[in-house]
Amino acid sequence: MTNWTLPILLEGLHDDIHQRLQMARKTMGDMVAKGDASETIWLQLFQEYLPKRYQAEKAFVVDSNGNFSQQMDVVIFDRQYSPFIFKFEEKIIIPAESVYAVFEAKQTVNKGLIEYSQDKVESVRKLHRTSLPIPHAGGTYPAKPPIDIIGGILCFESDWKPALGEPLKNVLNSQKGILDCGCVAAHGFFFYDKKLGRYEYNDVGKHATSFLFKLISELQFSGTVPMIDIMAYSKWIK
Repeated sequence: MTNWTLPILLEGLHDDIHQRLQMARKTMGDMVAKGDASETIWLQLFQEYLPKRYQAEKAFVVDSNGNFSQQMDVVIFDRQYSPFIFKFEEKIIIPAESVYAVFEAKQTVNKGLIEYSQDKVESVRKLHRTSLPIPHAGGTYPAKPPIDIIGGILCFESDWKPALGEPLKNVLNSQKGILDCGCVAAHGFFFYDKKLGRYEYNDVGKHATSFLFKLISELQFSGTVPMIDIMAYSKWIK
């Protein structure tokens, strides 16, 4: 007879994430170190628990026109169908067609972080993405439209009290859903409901774990990234 229970397993997962983020906030000596530690913890969480069709890295994003995004703390991207990922001097560059989601990860959420994150998310979304018809045994399927890239923030604490109160809501609402989601691990998380046209907030339960499950659900509904036109990139070979 086993003594395993699913509630205990999930509680252990949440406690591990929460304690690591809390420890980074308490022990790191300066804000840069705190931020770097937070990025690493979130990346490790996604690398460990997302399905293997997804990969998470700190990276730049590039399109076939030669345009680059700003560097993103967390990029969740397809590795199963992506024909290439650039790695140069410890920097990672991902083709725009392969991206599912991008996040900015910091210790604390505030107005400045949200506005900064919105600019960085937009630097990815504005990139050009190719899509080719998909061959199959009976012919070809039409080219798939590019998926909506999820953009969000990942934090442990908030400069606002309450953390998910009116100040946060006002900043998010003023930007008309540019950020799709965010987790403030000590307090809760939010997601933008496109059907309802508004943000939904959750401050009950194990926040980081609940956010992870919600994100996985959103990724599942994103489907699969379009088939990249590799020859559009080959034109840059000199």
